[in-house]
Amino acid sequence: MGERPYVGRSRGAIGGKLHVLGRGRDMVLAEHFTPITGGRLRAVTVETVRFTRPERIDFRLVRGPVPHVIESFVLSETAAGTRLVYEGQLGTDLWRLGQWWGAAVAARWEATVAASLASVKAEAERRSAAAGG
Repeated sequence: MGERPYVGRSRGAIGGKLHVLGRGRDMVLAEHFTPITGGRLRAVTVETVRFTRPERIDFRLVRGPVPHVIESFVLSETAAGTRLVYEGQLGTDLWRLGQWWGAAVAARWEATVAASLASVKAEAERRSAAAGG
């Protein structure tokens, strides 16, 4: 069985990127570790992750490099297969300085999300091929 990082214990590659601080029935509080500056440093964010099974996962920033981040991943079935829609919102303060910092954070954030989605897609395709479907 594959990794279920928010449900069980995080191991392997996920274990270095995620630490669950607390769990509820449909939500976790988790630290996420993102490598920055070529991997020499890492940014730490704390987020709530809420699950509306089977179609939705929502993230809300509690602590991080900007004051406001909300993200959602929504899954739906289509004739062609499963469709995933990602939406994210990043907010800043401190006027121009905040706008500059927000743009810097957003670039790294978008690259991290794209890499995560590519990883999820590859794993889903691997599982589908292994299942013969």
